[in-house]
Amino acid sequence: MRLHLLKTWMALLLLLVATSSWAVEHQVAVGGSVGGGPYGGSTPILMFNPPNLTINVGDTVKFTNVSGPHNVHADDDSFRCAQGCDGQGGNGNPVDGNWTSTVAFNQPGVVNYRCDNHGSLGMTGSITVQDTTPSNVPITGGFTGAWYDPAQSGHGIFLEVLPNNQILAWWFTFNPDGTQQSWFGNVGSINGDTATVDAIQTVGGRWIPNFDPTNVTQPPWGRLTFTFIDCNHGRVDFDSTVAGYGTGHMDLTRLSQPLGITCP
Repeated sequence: MRLHLLKTWMALLLLLVATSSWAVEHQVAVGGSVGGGPYGGSTPILMFNPPNLTINVGDTVKFTNVSGPHNVHADDDSFRCAQGCDGQGGNGNPVDGNWTSTVAFNQPGVVNYRCDNHGSLGMTGSITVQDTTPSNVPITGGFTGAWYDPAQSGHGIFLEVLPNNQILAWWFTFNPDGTQQSWFGNVGSINGDTATVDAIQTVGGRWIPNFDPTNVTQPPWGRLTFTFIDCNHGRVDFDSTVAGYGTGHMDLTRLSQPLGITCP
């Protein structure tokens, strides 16, 4: 293994600064009124503003009642809200007053909704939820390099794509309680747009001159599964059999690309 390069990439991973990203909250005004003519009074506004929204999966919509006895009720009954939402400790019955309710949209599709009191009068709306998840791309030699998650700088993964649809992967990180470094990985197989590595974690070694090869063992650590949406972004899903590591995933961004390798 190219030990010198591994140490260099590990040093780079330890120096990075974290960043983060957030879903978007959209605003919809509910009802309202306009002033009357010379004899006073007011005319109710029986509409949602804007009546139609296009958002992304994971975004939220905050409904704010301006005036009038209204609610927001999805035609598919996925939500019914006014002073809070049914099933979430609130009450979705139409009510006047300055109430707000926020609804999260985690599935793609079109959600039509209405005010129960005034839907027959045209007080309706729709929300188009777009799935922005890009499709995965085939894993080629161009994915060789060091990868990390900008939101978790300080640890990361070295990948090297090998002949015969194989991949070498080593994760340089820390043990669950943070008392020491933890390195694990192995050679795995590439199947189109997915690479699977059954990782091992070498233990029992000591520094020169106390190294004794008879004390070294390589117990299994768990499985790593790699996918990529483009040449610079992907994810690793992990499922460890070692206590404390658990199951989850880490988003990946390219940190380095060896000289002479292009992607795609």
